[in-house]
Amino acid sequence: MMRATDFIPIDFISTRGDTPATAIDDALIAGLAPDGGLYVPARIPAFEGEWSSSMTLADTATRVLAPYFAGSRLRDALPAICARAYDFDAPLVAMRGDGDSLLELFHGPTAAFKDYAARFLAEALAGLRADDAPVTTILVATSGDTGAAVAGAFHRRPGFEVVILYPDGRVSPRQAHGLECWGDNVRTFRVDGSFDDCQRMAKAALSDRDLRERMALTSANSISLGRLLPQVVYYAHTALGFHARHGGTLNLIVPTGNLGNAAAAFVAKRMGLPIGDIVLATNANDVLPRYFAGGDYAPEATKATLANAMDVGAPSNFERLRHWHSDDAPLRAALSAHAVDDATIRATIAAAPERHGIVPCPHTACGLHVLETLRAQGDTRPWTVVATAHPAKFDSIVEPLVGHPVALPPALAACLARPAHGEALAADDAALRKRLLIL
Repeated sequence: MMRATDFIPIDFISTRGDTPATAIDDALIAGLAPDGGLYVPARIPAFEGEWSSSMTLADTATRVLAPYFAGSRLRDALPAICARAYDFDAPLVAMRGDGDSLLELFHGPTAAFKDYAARFLAEALAGLRADDAPVTTILVATSGDTGAAVAGAFHRRPGFEVVILYPDGRVSPRQAHGLECWGDNVRTFRVDGSFDDCQRMAKAALSDRDLRERMALTSANSISLGRLLPQVVYYAHTALGFHARHGGTLNLIVPTGNLGNAAAAFVAKRMGLPIGDIVLATNANDVLPRYFAGGDYAPEATKATLANAMDVGAPSNFERLRHWHSDDAPLRAALSAHAVDDATIRATIAAAPERHGIVPCPHTACGLHVLETLRAQGDTRPWTVVATAHPAKFDSIVEPLVGHPVALPPALAACLARPAHGEALAADDAALRKRLLIL
């Protein structure tokens, strides 16, 4: 088995090119590059070594992440970190008809795909933290699921505080409760604005040199390298398992908002893993579909939709995708995207139990509709739709459409049983700065 010590260390650079090459540990701790760009590996390594169906998700994680951590203080601890972070499955479940499948990424403690990377990042930052270091504040903007995953991963972890920003009234009631139910070292702010406001405020704080001199501040959003790389793992594990069973490549439909999950799928493919086409499913926030159809990349104000975790009008990880391509043509050749409106989301959820044999969340429903569109266009290949969140998080939307209650997974039930409390905050960079300084 290849170990982290068997690889040549990889440097990490900013997408904006004005930051010196950085070691992975420093990139993880910083979150955002000093020039405001996103950290990316200077080279994407090829996946090496043998893989067998007896390997667990944690085993695959160690293999996939080892080359990135060759120069890290964590390299010898990587297997143990992966064992703790990836201790729940990412099952590939057959759907009804046509050989299609669902990659269920909602079996973690907060019932969303963000749990895998949030837990890995928490383990990594804890491992890098010196005993006498000041408390690190993890600042996270969330459109629904990221904040809960980060809160769960860092809750009561010594040496860390978490500050969550979420758009008031633009997440489901259960998501809001899951963001506000932690207490202790987690502070949650209901921002009077959109997710894009929350994301702008977080980036402004992370780029504020004076603020960062006063406090140890980092990010756990998908702008963080510590979120991107761990998400590569479940795509690698699933693609290798699919290839071992069927001998073909895994074609993916990825519901996306801020493009972090999709960027991870792209990295997995670039590493040489058996992944075929990657198709993106968005909601009515159609910046990406318009771009991939040949239009300009033109971020715009966010529209509120049923698939609220994807309500993003300026996806941050587009900057990474552009960095990895010489111009628009190869990027448009690498990916495609389709928009799905609320009426179609409702119709897809209502039809899914009979048509596909599943009950989807609104985000997964976007992916299912894209699958149905591909089928209507004559595409007969097997496709895997990525299920990003458990439908029980969206009971007020899903249950009336399918006509029955959706059972709560135990971890989500435990979150909902705790009291919740959040604080109101203006959608203003200065308001956040002031609040951070008096934590």
